[in-house]
Amino acid sequence: MSSPTNSPSRVISFVNAGHFIDHYAMLIFAAAVIIMGPALGMAYSELLPYATPGFIAFGAGSLITGWLGDRWSRRHMMVIFFVGIGLSMISVGFVQTPLQLGAALLAIGIFASIYHPVGTAMIVSYAEKLGAQMGINGVWGNLGVASSALVTGVIGQYLGWRWAFIVPGTVTVLVGIAFAMTVVHEDRKGSRQAAAQVRVAKEDMWRVVLSLLIVVIAISTTFNAVTVALPKLFAERLADLTRSPALLGVIAAGVYVFGAMTQYTIGKLLDRHSLKTVALPLSFMLAPFLYLAASLSNLPLIVVSIGIVMGAFGQVTVNDAMVGKYTTEEWRSRAYAVRYFVGFTAAGASVGLVAWLYDQGGFSMMLRAFAALCLLAIAAAIILPREIRTPATQAG
Repeated sequence: MSSPTNSPSRVISFVNAGHFIDHYAMLIFAAAVIIMGPALGMAYSELLPYATPGFIAFGAGSLITGWLGDRWSRRHMMVIFFVGIGLSMISVGFVQTPLQLGAALLAIGIFASIYHPVGTAMIVSYAEKLGAQMGINGVWGNLGVASSALVTGVIGQYLGWRWAFIVPGTVTVLVGIAFAMTVVHEDRKGSRQAAAQVRVAKEDMWRVVLSLLIVVIAISTTFNAVTVALPKLFAERLADLTRSPALLGVIAAGVYVFGAMTQYTIGKLLDRHSLKTVALPLSFMLAPFLYLAASLSNLPLIVVSIGIVMGAFGQVTVNDAMVGKYTTEEWRSRAYAVRYFVGFTAAGASVGLVAWLYDQGGFSMMLRAFAALCLLAIAAAIILPREIRTPATQAG
């Protein structure tokens, strides 16, 4: 008797929820640190580096979790992800010392490292339209970023920062239990193999690898720096508009909504056009917006911040689709593991870099430094070769 087939829509829905939770969990601290500092008697630049080990584990752990996803079970790894990251969030709510805080944030990073190499590979396996599903998956991750700033601000203001970790942690454990009960086995035979339809000339593959490496380092570092710094940047630069943590969270969430819409749009475009056609114009967005943001405040800063998140989140969708299009099913988790290892390790370093640059010259210096880094994204898009479009691709 043949085993039952998982519903692709159900699996993708849980994986999308996992993307929301992954980014939400990693950024609670970035929003809560504003009110944690006074409660723990520590300055922003002193407290922020305690998140660094967790962000490094977020990237470094993906090498192991991606390998386990390919060689063992993606389904089992996702169960571990949901339950583990949920319990880790809850544990932050009970810490008493900075050392305990660092250990709890490290645990979040370790379990968070499971999602991207394993969950993204599951999306590619079950998706009919790779670009569209990548875009939608990206929207869920972006909503996690936005909701983290919003919900943490509200819970932190009214219930205290500890509950800002305990409440979402409890919900995440419940989602994990539901996943374990409804996605009952692993099925890779139904893979759509969307990735196998696009190729480049063999002699041009080095250009794909080099382009991906450059853009992942530049964009991952900038993406993480912006999402970590935005709550504090708004708290400083929007003081004329509001000083309410809850309202600042609403503003940050509103900015991130534009990033979500961009990811969906970029995903749809990737199903219709080549990666280079989409990536090249997108690569010109980040550097000028970051440079402008360095000297702006209040409403002009909000407008320019929208441009920054649109550029950053759009680039992430392009990066994920690039890996998905050029790797086969049996190697896909490991390919994503390398992509996220490089990206998140660079991103982990960005937390300490944000704290250091902020100490040296405030957000003006920080934003200009990352604007210069994002010039590399333009170079990466230029290096990317043209695709050899197959009949199957053209028909799609």
